[in-house]
Amino acid sequence: MKKAYWVSCYREISDRTRYARYIELALPAITTGGGHFLARDIAAFAYEQGLKDRTIIIEFPDLESARATHDGEAYGAALEALGDGAIRDIRIVEGA
Repeated sequence: MKKAYWVSCYREISDRTRYARYIELALPAITTGGGHFLARDIAAFAYEQGLKDRTIIIEFPDLESARATHDGEAYGAALEALGDGAIRDIRIVEGA
């Protein structure tokens, strides 16, 4: 079975308090779901149309684990805590 990768790119974090609460809830939800953080930082370089924004890459054992974690109750609570405190996009991709 192929691994899956959850990629989050933050365009803006407008509410640091909400973001901090999101992190408190999201980290255990993601690790319990089988996620392993590979990168969590501002992009070192950005090419073409890329932006030097905060980028998170999380490896999961498979596509279903990544999706189930995102759609699960624990991560849902983290999303609720974040609310409109950040603008970002999340993509889940299957490994090659």
